[in-house]
Amino acid sequence: MISFNAFKDSVSKIKKMPLPGFEAQLKMAAVERLEELQHESLRKKTPRKAAVMMLVYPVKDIAHFVLIERMISKGAHSGQIAFPGGRKEEEDQDDAVTAIRETHEEVGIIPEHQEIITAGTPIYIPPSNYMVAPFLAFAKAELKFTRQPSEVKSIIEVPLHELMDPTNVSQHTLSTSYATDITVPCYYLQNQVVWGATAMMLSEFKTMLQESLSLRHD
Repeated sequence: MISFNAFKDSVSKIKKMPLPGFEAQLKMAAVERLEELQHESLRKKTPRKAAVMMLVYPVKDIAHFVLIERMISKGAHSGQIAFPGGRKEEEDQDDAVTAIRETHEEVGIIPEHQEIITAGTPIYIPPSNYMVAPFLAFAKAELKFTRQPSEVKSIIEVPLHELMDPTNVSQHTLSTSYATDITVPCYYLQNQVVWGATAMMLSEFKTMLQESLSLRHD
């Protein structure tokens, strides 16, 4: 178990860290040559912007973070497990504002309860043509979530120690709207398969948390 106090004590270290970057994200990349494919896609398109939030909070003093299960839709990421987040709007001053606003809209946590620690490395997602900016934040008190019914099927509360457990890193074969029977690296968290861009962003934040919490690297 990782206590929330231990996590909170590590925040100052995280703020001073250089980002592990794309190298850390690549550990959980769904396809080989991803960097090359992303660059090729970016040369042809102007991506839309989005932002997501890894929000850490206490549950009986045990550090947790929140994920969501997206509703089934016609979109490229239908039904996937993801961070709260979404598209940047014109009125958003920056990516951090987008992440905070979308977290409020999707899981009901007011901006005043979200304290950003650091930005992660932005990641381009070719299937949906989004450049996504991830953020790590924390809430100082226990939270009560309210899902946005039109977009969020369920809210998943994940103990932080599950992410740190190397036995929860595996591979999974699946089919998507753009690929059939592909085997991808994934995390098994709360009996859910977390893969793709969310797993890649988790991988970078996990690397930082391992360092700040002085945990053994897997």
